[in-house]
Amino acid sequence: MTTRSPSAHPKPRVLVLFGGRSSEHAVSCVTAAGVLTAIDRNKYDVVPVGIARNGQWALVPEDPSTWSLRSDTPPEVLACAEAVVLATASTDGASQELLSTAPDRMPRSLGGIDVVLPLLHGPFGEDGTLQGMLEMADARYVGAGVLASAVGMDKHFMKVVFAAAGLTVGPYEVLTDRQWRNDPAACLERAARLGFPVFVKPARAGSSMGISRVGSTQGLRAAIEQARQHDPKVIVEEGIIGREIEVAVLEGRGTSEPRTSLPGEIAVQPGAHEWYDFEAKYVDGAAAQLSCPADLPAPATERVRALAAAAFDAVGCEGLARVDFFYTPDGDLIVNEINTMPGFTPISMYPQMWAKSGLGYTELIDELISLALARKTGLR
Repeated sequence: MTTRSPSAHPKPRVLVLFGGRSSEHAVSCVTAAGVLTAIDRNKYDVVPVGIARNGQWALVPEDPSTWSLRSDTPPEVLACAEAVVLATASTDGASQELLSTAPDRMPRSLGGIDVVLPLLHGPFGEDGTLQGMLEMADARYVGAGVLASAVGMDKHFMKVVFAAAGLTVGPYEVLTDRQWRNDPAACLERAARLGFPVFVKPARAGSSMGISRVGSTQGLRAAIEQARQHDPKVIVEEGIIGREIEVAVLEGRGTSEPRTSLPGEIAVQPGAHEWYDFEAKYVDGAAAQLSCPADLPAPATERVRALAAAAFDAVGCEGLARVDFFYTPDGDLIVNEINTMPGFTPISMYPQMWAKSGLGYTELIDELISLALARKTGLR
């Protein structure tokens, strides 16, 4: 695909953006380590920029090992004296420029940028806030836009949109901050009516942060308080008996329909973890296995792929998404959630499913950047 390069560099210049203010800061850094290792340097100039926990942007080391997950010291972007900002570089908004700023000197240019590859997970990165900033700067970027990002981040409104689109969702209760502070007993009663086990989750967090599986009323209050440490809005979901099936979705080129991978199934090793939690996802590499293609009847495989594309379209997604389902013993498919910036390390489920479907990690990164470069800015 031929793309214009407004940065005036011979190759498209990609701003790889990661870190952020959410509790998934370290996960974002690990994702960036994978991308910085695999991105095709023959095709792209790469500029890594990290966002510290205080929101400051900064130029950071390009060495992927700096951002890999180490059990003793999780990777972190640190604030520094020299900050980076993204500015519109022309009167018609056709190009963007990185500027370095410091209190004791005038801003200096770090060159133009053709496209932003945001690898942030959670609030203030994956929830539409960063996307809105990039839209205001008229910058091209990989992934979902403002509305799709916001809906995909909020498990409550996500389910509302899915149900309105005719997709089946499981029973749930939403506990807002006001409701919990005014009448926690009523909130506990509503949650308990779902039956046990339930899963208690922050409404706007990912990577299994703050999630608890609760088997009785005794653990419910503590689980809600734990979730509220990540988000004052909490969702309680009925535990559904079924196999966990995932599908990776990739935006179609031009006016083509979304593309779907072969479905995958996650199997947590017996005795290692009770469910697919943070440790199983990112730390214990032997805790979970991905079977792709999942062992499903052919009609179920066809249907889950169609439903994944429908979920992608229901929220108005662009770029990429992973859609998670429960496949019940009765053969029903219940959509659990959509993730508009899924885990993107080489061992994450999204890249693995595409690899099993014939699109390797480096090629997947290239396709996402190409889609973003081809996408017009503004309303679409």
